[in-house]
Amino acid sequence: MATWLVTGADGVLGRDLVTMLRAVRERVIPVTRAVLDLTDRNAVEAAVTTIARIGARGGSIVVNLDTWADVDAAEVDEGGARAVNVLGVANLARACARGDLRLIHLSTSYVHDGGSAEPYTEDDPVAPATAYGRTMAAGECAVLEELPDTGVVLRTGWLYGEYGRSFVRTLVAAAAEREYVDVIDDQWGQPTWTLDVADRIVDIGRSAGMSGILHAVNSGATTWFGLARAVFAELGLDPERVRPISAGQLPRIVPRPARSVMSQERWTRFGLAPLRPWREALRAAAPSVLGVE
Repeated sequence: MATWLVTGADGVLGRDLVTMLRAVRERVIPVTRAVLDLTDRNAVEAAVTTIARIGARGGSIVVNLDTWADVDAAEVDEGGARAVNVLGVANLARACARGDLRLIHLSTSYVHDGGSAEPYTEDDPVAPATAYGRTMAAGECAVLEELPDTGVVLRTGWLYGEYGRSFVRTLVAAAAEREYVDVIDDQWGQPTWTLDVADRIVDIGRSAGMSGILHAVNSGATTWFGLARAVFAELGLDPERVRPISAGQLPRIVPRPARSVMSQERWTRFGLAPLRPWREALRAAAPSVLGVE
């Protein structure tokens, strides 16, 4: 039985991962930012040392889900985002390197600018267009430099789940309150169920030899508008109540990438299939996420 330290355990993905690890009888120590501040190097060293001692027989794995993920706020306060997404990650990676622990670090499709017509591969060079993307790309570098053989950078995007805030859960509330919902139809991505990502994290933790960059997104792609129509269909509502708009009609501090679409080619190297299609995942998620019987 391995010992898992999960940071950011109170987030949309963290809660699913902790629940899953307990269900498969792994020893898990969940921590939130209030408990473990990754920017505090001494605190990080102490936490990793403790985990290494507890897991001395069965092995220890650290999963970092603690990120500054507010894209607009990062643009206003890039220093604050850098503290969490770069300094904090570097502290964790160095501590894992010293203790010979594996690290699985959550990252994002926003390390790319979204200008490619083709899905981004794991080997494509990064080109972030936002402060959030820049800090996340720098955090990736910290992991790969400190842990070239035992560090995993797991990129994902458009997450939704049973817990926390997400576009899908916001849409459920909007469907109950409004006759029509206007949704962006010129930004593409891959809606991804947190439970599928959590399951893949467990696979990584239990498989020796995985390292480098991996993409954990449900297969296929759609727009926010396409996702919204699918959610309405799962709710048994008329998808025609969802109306398309352009991104320019929804003012934001930071424009989002036009195409946050990633391939999943590298999974086959480790004997694993890409994550299932996004529409299939949404249907499976409907009872817990949408409240559909």
